Amino acid sequence: MSFLGNLWRGGAAKFDFDSGGASYVVELTKRNPAVSLTKQGAATGHLRVNLHWQMRPSDLHERSGQGRGGLLRHPGKLFKPEIVQAQGPAVVNVDLDLACLYELTDGTRGVVQPLGNFLGDLNGAPFVKLSGDDRFGSGSGETLYINLDHRDEIKRMLIFVYIYDGTPAFDRTHAVVTLYPSSGPRLEVKLDERAPQARSCAVFMLENVKGELTVRREVKYVYGFQAELDRLYGWGLQWGRGYKTNA
Repeated sequence: MSFLGNLWRGGAAKFDFDSGGASYVVELTKRNPAVSLTKQGAATGHLRVNLHWQMRPSDLHERSGQGRGGLLRHPGKLFKPEIVQAQGPAVVNVDLDLACLYELTDGTRGVVQPLGNFLGDLNGAPFVKLSGDDRFGSGSGETLYINLDHRDEIKRMLIFVYIYDGTPAFDRTHAVVTLYPSSGPRLEVKLDERAPQARSCAVFMLENVKGELTVRREVKYVYGFQAELDRLYGWGLQWGRGYKTNA
């Protein structure tokens, strides 16, 4: 049975989360970069990681010339009918992907990502599952599930985001990565720093150190893709060029 099939056929209960924790958010920042999931009683169950992104409305207005500056420079536009833009790729011109580099305690290393259809496995190694590929910045975004019931088999996991297609401008995508532990508050990491030409960003590291699971903010932008992140964090994988098929 497929992963999504499990969600619809009775498996949804496995992904319920503490309703009290969902009522408030803790932002991981440079000054407060780390949280112990073990100490807050959230080192079991499923850790849900969601990426949500979109083009900011201000950017769209600036591009269409409908902003204040555009009207001042071209006052005649006040008397011209507005051109209706098509929805979809014409509005959202960037494709962000959520992904995970993993290392297990037995030495197994690999990646879970939309590219190449490496969607992972929740109940078997690597204990990470990607729900799918969002190409247009929809409301639900992209989601990873990490099975912390197998925490003793997890050494470290690096959650990262890369721009598969479109303008390399993270600060204009309004991207937010939100972690939903099994208990306690949601954890939020914003990717709003100006990093011209950066195409990838290491968002956070989940580490198991002497039995304690810790989430640590990284937010390190690089100009390449997975291979450059690999070199930065010493994963030691072999990489090749890949492409997505047309949806």
